[in-house]
Amino acid sequence: GRNTLEIDCSRARNATAPIELVRRIRASYYLIGAELGRFGHAHVAMPGGCNFGVRPIDQHIKGFEAMGAMVEQSGGYVCADAPKGGLRGGHIYLDIVSVGATMNIMIAAVLAEGRTIIENAAREPHIVDLANFLNSMGADIRGAGTDSIRIQGVERLHGGTYSVIPDQIEAGTYMAAAAAVGGDVLIENVIPKHLDCITAKLREIGADITEYDDAIRVESAYRLHRANVKTMPYPGFPTDMQPQIGVALAVAEGTSVITEGVWDHRYKYINELRKMGAAVTVDGRVAVVEGVETLRGASVDACDLRAGAALVIAGLMAQGTTEIYNTHFIDRGYEHLEEKLNSLGAKISRTRE
Repeated sequence: GRNTLEIDCSRARNATAPIELVRRIRASYYLIGAELGRFGHAHVAMPGGCNFGVRPIDQHIKGFEAMGAMVEQSGGYVCADAPKGGLRGGHIYLDIVSVGATMNIMIAAVLAEGRTIIENAAREPHIVDLANFLNSMGADIRGAGTDSIRIQGVERLHGGTYSVIPDQIEAGTYMAAAAAVGGDVLIENVIPKHLDCITAKLREIGADITEYDDAIRVESAYRLHRANVKTMPYPGFPTDMQPQIGVALAVAEGTSVITEGVWDHRYKYINELRKMGAAVTVDGRVAVVEGVETLRGASVDACDLRAGAALVIAGLMAQGTTEIYNTHFIDRGYEHLEEKLNSLGAKISRTRE
């Protein structure tokens, strides 16, 4: 059946309970916008997640301050207070395209007085999905999916039922796996338009891809060939797919060049890939990949979510057995990964200590 999440905020009429909850679970910093917009105060732990670079929240803070909030960072927490009378609309130009800042400011702005405009906004599909979700509950957001988002504040939101869009990176991971390992895989419940940048690159390296209304088929029967990849904000090639395409290029014919345009330390997985026989050199944000005939099984560590998924793909391609440690990173972004891949003919087992 379909996974659902039911949220009842009917009892959350003051700031105390949700703020204490945030302190206990160290919840995502997206709660800053939600708490600040609804209660006028937020006390949230600094962001965590995968360690592949500094995660500044200066653009988030810039947006909140433009709406009149006072924001302080101390002791690993962010504390924000709205002015008397609540947040007010503001005009915000993001210095860099930031998915997190765009979403956080949107969430805060829906209950702010007046109009908020976000310039240089992120355009990812889940930005549009968040806007549609909030609009379904009474918000007034326009322009999501472009670089200029306009939010007219409303007095309150109401409940509703909403279906979240499919995850483009999960789908892209299975697409990369099918291209790299070989075979004929049909991936259902996807939005092919959201996968255009991934589809184009996989076609470039030699995979055959057929698009349907809500499914995509990847066929690969021959050795892949080289390509240059540069990660960029949407609609460019996503940074969250860089390790997966990197593993595919590790056994492709020729020399490929990968340029990481988003994060400083996305290449931690390369050291693990070298243990499996890959020939990759890294200089700053550029990786040069000399395609080898095959990889060999080894014991490797998943250093972050997408790196872990990439190493799974590498293990499927490699000769012999591959053991991957720190699989909790992989579980953060993939549900029943081994079961899905085993259904396609893989041989993956999980050992729990």
